[in-house]
Amino acid sequence: MFWLEEGLPASLAPGKRPRSTLSPSMAFKDGEPYLAFGTPGGDQQDQWSTLMFLHHVHHGMNLQEAIDCPAFHIEHMPSSFYPRTAQPGVVGLESRFPEATRNALAHRGHRLRVGDAWSEGRLSGCAREQTPEGVMLKAAANPRGMQGYAVGR
Repeated sequence: MFWLEEGLPASLAPGKRPRSTLSPSMAFKDGEPYLAFGTPGGDQQDQWSTLMFLHHVHHGMNLQEAIDCPAFHIEHMPSSFYPRTAQPGVVGLESRFPEATRNALAHRGHRLRVGDAWSEGRLSGCAREQTPEGVMLKAAANPRGMQGYAVGR
């Protein structure tokens, strides 16, 4: 993505590389590749991927559980896409979040945009671990939007 306004870091100019929202991710465990994951989704990609990663690594969820958790994103920064709108204070979240959580966010001053139950994120991930029995492969895919599949052999 380029901006057609001069003087900005992403301004269109000869020899510059376009910026992209694509951010496939890889995590290492004990110095070895462990997890590859990502999602389409423009400016929300890094937010959704971070949620999945934290649920898996720090909350002990398996990959599918981490992907299936209710998701959210913020809309504070200007969009990467025209017309580059920003909505300071807006949190987009799935309706699966408990009412108490939504009330607490609103009480803290967030403006909520509550979406459908399975509307945020299109994550997929795959991992491998060395076990005493050999290499264990794991994969999970997003049920949102009917776009993802986890297949192994």
